[in-house]
Amino acid sequence: MRRRALLFAVLLTGSLVSPAMAEPPPPGAPGIQSAWTTGAKEGVGTSAGTRSKIWYTLGQGILNEVYYPQADLADVQDLQFLVTDGATFTDEEKVATEHEVTLADPDSLTYRQTNTDKDGRYRITKTYVTDPQRDTLLINTRFQVLQGGPLQLYALYNPSLGGSGMGDTGDQLLASDGKVASSLAASSGFSALSNGYSGTPSDGFQDLTVHHTLTHRYPSAETPGNLVQTAQIPVGTDTTFTLALGFGDTRQAAADATAASLADGWAAVSASYQDGWHTYLDSIRPPVIPGLEQEYRTSAMLLKAHEDKSYRGGFVASLSIPWGQAQNADACCTAGYHAVWARDLYQIATAEIAVGDTAAANRALDHLLTVQMRPDGSYPQNAKLDGTPVFQSLQLDEVSFPIILGWQLGRRDPATYQKLKLSAEFIVQHGPATPQERWEEQGGYSPATIAAEIAALVCAADLATANGDPAAAATYLRTADDWQSKVDSWTYTTTGSLARHGYYERIDDNGNPDDGHDLVIANGGGTWDERTVVDMSFLELVRLGVKRADDPHITNSLSVVDSTIRTDDLWYRYNHDGYGETADGKPWTGVGIGRLWPLLTGERGEYALAAGHPSTDWLHTMADTANAGGQIPEQVWDREDAHGFTIGKGTGSATPLAWAHAQFLRLAMSLSAGHNVETPSVVAERYTRSRS
Repeated sequence: MRRRALLFAVLLTGSLVSPAMAEPPPPGAPGIQSAWTTGAKEGVGTSAGTRSKIWYTLGQGILNEVYYPQADLADVQDLQFLVTDGATFTDEEKVATEHEVTLADPDSLTYRQTNTDKDGRYRITKTYVTDPQRDTLLINTRFQVLQGGPLQLYALYNPSLGGSGMGDTGDQLLASDGKVASSLAASSGFSALSNGYSGTPSDGFQDLTVHHTLTHRYPSAETPGNLVQTAQIPVGTDTTFTLALGFGDTRQAAADATAASLADGWAAVSASYQDGWHTYLDSIRPPVIPGLEQEYRTSAMLLKAHEDKSYRGGFVASLSIPWGQAQNADACCTAGYHAVWARDLYQIATAEIAVGDTAAANRALDHLLTVQMRPDGSYPQNAKLDGTPVFQSLQLDEVSFPIILGWQLGRRDPATYQKLKLSAEFIVQHGPATPQERWEEQGGYSPATIAAEIAALVCAADLATANGDPAAAATYLRTADDWQSKVDSWTYTTTGSLARHGYYERIDDNGNPDDGHDLVIANGGGTWDERTVVDMSFLELVRLGVKRADDPHITNSLSVVDSTIRTDDLWYRYNHDGYGETADGKPWTGVGIGRLWPLLTGERGEYALAAGHPSTDWLHTMADTANAGGQIPEQVWDREDAHGFTIGKGTGSATPLAWAHAQFLRLAMSLSAGHNVETPSVVAERYTRSRS
């Protein structure tokens, strides 16, 4: 029994830790308020298979949120190293080093961070994979002393288990909160460890910062709070070891996972991880645009990585929390962007169809129909993976897109049709005005939403005909034709001040685009005459086959948005947008300045293709916004470098944004095909091709 207990202790920490003098419980519980990390991820990874239910994210040179056992539940704030000489300095890795990130293997989501001390004393190189067989993250680490020394190395782990920064307890290097537990271990073992509460004297970071050594070693912290675990790794001048962070529903399960992964070893686990991604890339269509092969492969892998392993077909919008460093993590289960929006899921699914992963697109539709759909055929604004609504509004484009997706997938079976019919009936009864449009802030008559509604009803009519339901088909077509004939009278102003000719408004409150009513920008952008607020979402009318690309109302509106919200080949969502960093670069917390959105460049590229002007320049512009890890952001900085941001590169919003990667992939395949592969032919034949 004693030998078995000894073996368990070795597996728990990687090696035996010499007992310190008896310590009282760590003071300072529960610790300071916790937060998440920036939404600007430099890398995202997970196994290509479904057995391992763990996702990792990287930013600022360190490990950020880790998700387990679902892609909508964050369990880690961060994990990084501290370096000290034991006497004069203690460095925090994310602050004291220059960061580089690369794909160690271009055909898998194997990210490598190389952090070099700004004073040239040391370098830390970390390569990340998840164990395809277990819920374990492995970090192969090389620590090099470049000058001076000797130096000491500590791992600083800040769990936020169960989606909350508070409530964690720890023993040795195990931690738990409710049904989620973690275990930190190392192939080299640890020579010292301590548990404490963030921001208090028991916090190992605080202790090392002041004393440059662990003066207190608290073996456990049993009062729930903002737990911090600190562990010393024995190192020399050039040391390589593997750090393992495992998860389970109990501490024992987490410890077992880390021990088994370390027993298999880095070489075997990383090879298995990479083989899984190689197999996936071999199963989809290869890159089609010369010079953009790597971004194509990375985008395809990132889309797949955003699908949950338990709720199949549930792709979250982003494995990030925009401006998470300003988001209180003490309350359980902050959504961030790790939730499912029907609109984003549609964009992802159509990209999966384009690259040849039709099975993933079918899973996405099944998720919508079986998990998210309400009894009346509508969908929540967004939802957790189990279907629980997060935000509480209704967006009629999100009711429309599943119908279009069903048609694109050829899902004509009676069971699917009966579900899609519910949504079509809901659109007829509640459209065309929507409680919220696609930017999730305003209600009224939106060109983009109406385009989706019209396309959905035409697709629903075709499905109805295939299912022997001519009465429903006639109703859907009659409604679609009526709305197609009226969309301009509802949303195209002829009295706006932005041009002498008419143009589409972003949205109109009552279907009278010339009455000049006030539009209150919900994110702090102010109050404006609705005729003076424009976006580019009217291009949905072309992309979905409702209007021709050369329609004068379309081209007139293009000239307005280009003069109002365009910078080079990037566009803002709309003028007066307040969803972005403040003027001095601080995180958005309700008021800010909206920045440029790369996905809109992809939409403009699809329009150019429809207009007969295909060009890969749009794709190159999108690719240029990606960071070194290939992540395309939601927003990019729109002015000269300042506040740590680089012009044309991501801000602290969501990076990567799955919708942006989907747009990149779909445009690439459309350019290769010579036409927009997503446009429903049944809609285009009714409204554009037959009227050429």
